[in-house]
Amino acid sequence: MGAVEPDLTSEARALVRSRLPGYRIDTVVRLGAGLDNVAYDVNGDLIVRFSSAPDPAGRAAAVQREAGVLATVATVSPLAVPRPVFVAAERGCLVYHKVPGIPLLDLPRSDRSGLAASVGTELGGFLSVLNALPVDRMGDLVDLDDQPFEGWRTDAADLYHTVADAIPGTFHSAIAAFLRTPLPAEDHPLVFSHNDLGIEHVLVDPNTGAVSGIIDWSDVAMVDPAFDLGLVYRDLGPVALAAAVARYRASDDRQDPNLVERATFYARCSVFEDLSYGLRFGWPAYTDKALASLTWLFP
Repeated sequence: MGAVEPDLTSEARALVRSRLPGYRIDTVVRLGAGLDNVAYDVNGDLIVRFSSAPDPAGRAAAVQREAGVLATVATVSPLAVPRPVFVAAERGCLVYHKVPGIPLLDLPRSDRSGLAASVGTELGGFLSVLNALPVDRMGDLVDLDDQPFEGWRTDAADLYHTVADAIPGTFHSAIAAFLRTPLPAEDHPLVFSHNDLGIEHVLVDPNTGAVSGIIDWSDVAMVDPAFDLGLVYRDLGPVALAAAVARYRASDDRQDPNLVERATFYARCSVFEDLSYGLRFGWPAYTDKALASLTWLFP
């Protein structure tokens, strides 16, 4: 059974009506919920997104910060990002014009596989621009998210034990070996990045497969540049990672010889969280995505 989320349809309607006088509301449709937010579509034009964080002060600060970040990112991003229309900080609500496209996660797995190289290339270029934003400038807007690798592996091991029964037995020995292998070196740069670039947040044109936008910036932070590349690998496989890294390195003269090693590590650790999430909330798209990726993450 999936978790029961509160119905905020009426609240979404009321907020838009009060903040945008004269805006005609024809439809309000619940789009779904993630770990951090629940979102509603208004007229196919606006997205009304509520934070699920329990602390009112914390979610108010977070949504105001995200709106400020988006205003900055929109000036440089080669891909469309949400442009805030208004913020209802006291409710942890961000309202923005809908970014065109559908989540890449919603495409059939066979279609995603065929798009791996082209999407990887586009995301590598996107990350190269995002990661190049000045650290001193962006560090004032977002927090640091840089957990030591030992913590990553401990969390992965704990999650693995909770979902092991759902994982085919053929993968268990490879996973156990990964959880015993030496950790990557801790020496790595820190950059401004999306910090949650899973394919549920990558929008594509359903007809062409071209990336049309990037959504859900609530986790944006100063992070290891390998992390978002690792999510590309986790969700789309080795072809996508190779394409993303090639484009990334072509656009960035910084030397980072362990980038792929760290990206692979993050991909392997984070897959258990995705699987746990899908099983916990009863969402097959996440469960199927995670189980499919075990083929290349733990061959």
